[in-house]
Amino acid sequence: MHYNTTLNNHGLKSDPFKACVGPRPIAWISTVSKDGRDNLAPFSQFNNLSFDPPMVMVSFQHGGSEENSHRKDTLNNIEEVGSFVYNIVPYALREQMNITGAPVEGVDEFELAGLTKADSIQVPVKRVAESPIQFECEYVQTIHFPSKSNRGIIDMVIARVVEVHIADEVLTPDGRIDFLKIKPLGRMGYFDYTYVNEVFTMTVPGLSEKQMASMGGDRSERK
Repeated sequence: MHYNTTLNNHGLKSDPFKACVGPRPIAWISTVSKDGRDNLAPFSQFNNLSFDPPMVMVSFQHGGSEENSHRKDTLNNIEEVGSFVYNIVPYALREQMNITGAPVEGVDEFELAGLTKADSIQVPVKRVAESPIQFECEYVQTIHFPSKSNRGIIDMVIARVVEVHIADEVLTPDGRIDFLKIKPLGRMGYFDYTYVNEVFTMTVPGLSEKQMASMGGDRSERK
């Protein structure tokens, strides 16, 4: 099948677009408001942009209804305070992540999900202590994309990673991240998720030893 995205004439019960791009990494983003209120919510339109300097992006669609849409609190906090923390979502914290996705007002999602707050080093935002990887991020800019519908409006935030936290227990003896210990969650389409439960290695043919080393591998790891 195929369909015109302007007409959206796919004829399916649910729009398949998001399901066609997956799994998507989930950014469990913690922020703080300008008056000191902590906030925590998951977002799946997220990825890294570069490594030198390390930068990430996350995009926000408006919340609420089509008739009464509004910017997400997370977005407002990022722009007003100038920072946020990305917390990776391991399989073990899937239920807590889901709780923090509820559309609640005036509630501390850390407390709602029974999570522990940890101080950051360079930004005034709390980290999820139970999460094995966290990035402290400084806000760079917002790119605004208009839409024909209120709910379709997109604000894409770009940020620079200034501090990285990795739990020692998810590092292998040779200093690599053990994804099978973390089992990071990925978002599919609809309300479907997946997680990493298998890892295999492939190297690009023709790379030099120096190129291999810069990418964190060596030829002996080829399977």
